[in-house]
Formats: sequence, structure tokens, C-alpha cells
Amino acid sequence: MRRIIGGLFMTVDGVMQAPGAPDEDRSGGFAYGGWAAGYSDEQTGAFIAEQIQGAEYDLLLGRRTYDIFADYWPRHLASPIGERFDRITKYVVTSDPDTLGWRGSQPLVGNPAETVAALRSGDGPDLLIQGSSQLYPPLFSAGLVDRIFLTVMPIILGAGKRVLTGDAAAATGMRLVDHRVSQTGVVMSVYERDGPVRTGDFTT
Repeated sequence: MRRIIGGLFMTVDGVMQAPGAPDEDRSGGFAYGGWAAGYSDEQTGAFIAEQIQGAEYDLLLGRRTYDIFADYWPRHLASPIGERFDRITKYVVTSDPDTLGWRGSQPLVGNPAETVAALRSGDGPDLLIQGSSQLYPPLFSAGLVDRIFLTVMPIILGAGKRVLTGDAAAATGMRLVDHRVSQTGVVMSVYERDGPVRTGDFTT
């Protein structure tokens, strides 16, 4: 079985919309695109590079993130990340499968949780999610995400797309396997699924 690994840039209040550039995703009138760039530093970059370059995987993407990546990374093949993203398979959850022009792209059409669960149960390298805010809720709800690495920037935006809202997750315990703090206050953490939620009673 393949593991699903989520990589998330987040604010303290859980916003993950458009961390990389002002025009990355202006939907909903979002005005803070590029918020991660002002706080990233050498330590943050090293952590991200370690997570993205440290193991073999295929990409698992929502359609909006796929379109952003397909426009950017084929023009940056000299970058180790660009070379890898171009080479590996890109699985894309989409309702428009005939418009995937980036080489190595494979559409996943239908219910996201069902199609991703079928992919996860097969053979192959792990599946890495980048961006793709709309993909996380159905996968978390179905208990399909095995590992997450979080890069939390020291800001609050108050508005924007969030990873999880309402009941969009299945309850599960998580185990911290790595943790770092950069000089700019970025908190970097890696968690793995760790069985059911443990409860207790402080009054006893």
C-alpha cells in the first residue's frame, strides 16, 4: 500500500491559500498572495527541500495546483525540484481529464476519496500532495492521509482557504516525528498517523 503524504504551508489560523505569489490564487478576493515568501529563510528552505527531495514519490494534485505547477515547473528544469516534478507521475483529481498537457500526468475522475483510495491501495511510490486545498477535506474525512509536514508561518490572515473546516476530517491521533523552528519564527513539524484519539480526565 502507498502512503499519502501532505505538505502544507499554513498561517497560524490555518490559511493555506496562495502562499507563493500574489497572483497564485486570488479567488474570493484574496489579497495576501505570497505571504510565505516574507518569512521563509535558509532553515525553512532546507526543511522543505529535505521533505520534497528526500524520498521517492509521485505527486497527487488538485486541478488548480496542477495548472499552476504545469505552467511553472517545466520552465525550471534546472532546479532539482523542477527536474523531479517533471520526471515523476502526476496524478490529478479533475473533471476535465483531456486537458492535462504536462508529461506524466494521469487523471483521477470521479469521487476523490474513492479514486485516491484505489490508487493508494496499489503498488508504487508514496503519493505527495502539494497545495490542493480542496483535495484535503475528502481525503482527511476518509482517513487516507498517513503523514503530514506542516510549515506554519507566524502570521494571522483572518480570511482565505483553510485546510479543514467543519467536520472535514476523521478523528485520529498523530505522532510528532520531527520538529524545528527557524530564526524567523516558522514552525516546521512532521506528523504521522498514530491510532485512535486518546482521551482522559484532568479532574482525576
